[in-house]
Amino acid sequence: MTAIRLIVCRRGDRVRLFTRRGYDWTDRYPLIANAAATLACDATIDGEAVVCDGSGVADFERLHSREHDRQAFLWAFDLLALDGEDLRPRPLFERKGALHRLLHRAKAGIHFVDHLEGDGAKVFAHACELGLEGIVSKDRTRSFRSRRGSGSRQGHCRRPQRGRRPGRRPRC
Repeated sequence: MTAIRLIVCRRGDRVRLFTRRGYDWTDRYPLIANAAATLACDATIDGEAVVCDGSGVADFERLHSREHDRQAFLWAFDLLALDGEDLRPRPLFERKGALHRLLHRAKAGIHFVDHLEGDGAKVFAHACELGLEGIVSKDRTRSFRSRRGSGSRQGHCRRPQRGRRPGRRPRC
């Protein structure tokens, strides 16, 4: 694990960051909260909080230690609501398109994560070669479901590759 799943909610002047279990971590990650406060409209974003080391590699130990909370940024990969409209029934590719447009001019602290289309087995093998934790595959035509495993598949690399520590990703 190299990141912490977060839901970022911006309503008017108020921004809140929630963990998967519902804890409010707004004060813990000010860079993410400040970036969300500058968005052009209200939004609910699904993503992961990440801290990178000096060479730009995602580092869960730094994120977990709390010493680097002010450096954490969000890898944003889904948009659940926009300006009061619930986008969850829409297909993933529409939500990602709206997220990309929303974050086009976002301040540092929130980064859009694009998707890859192609041979899942090749992508997975390459992820493992790079020492990644694994990949998540989603059907681009499906609506959002909050339950784990609903419409998505996870592939975990079984062992770290030579020269890589578990729980680390290449450049952010």
